[in-house]
Amino acid sequence: MKNDIIGRDDLECLMNSFYSKVLNDPHIGYIFTDIAQLSMKKHLPIIIDFWEMNLFRKVTYRNNVVKIHQDLNSKHQLQKHHFEIWLTLFNKTVDELFEGINAQRIKTNALSVATVLQIKLSH
Repeated sequence: MKNDIIGRDDLECLMNSFYSKVLNDPHIGYIFTDIAQLSMKKHLPIIIDFWEMNLFRKVTYRNNVVKIHQDLNSKHQLQKHHFEIWLTLFNKTVDELFEGINAQRIKTNALSVATVLQIKLSH
């Protein structure tokens, strides 16, 4: 039996595993490496803050997630299939590592985030 996501250490494990999949994905990896030119050393603590806020209501994330993706979208149009692949990889990673209420909640929240971003980017 797998454990549930209970804190920041679990989110760090999840994000490290997830981003290793994303960065190597032939369909969306280039968005992170070539377009956004993410430094994972800088990005990981920020994205962990985001999910910590999202899942545990800790006010650690201070950025505007919509604005960040609008800026990215102005460099390279983010399409529905990009979000679908992102979400598939996210859910797969959660399912590989965790199970429980928070594991289900983070997958539901990821769907909400992807949906909101797609709506905001289409306007």
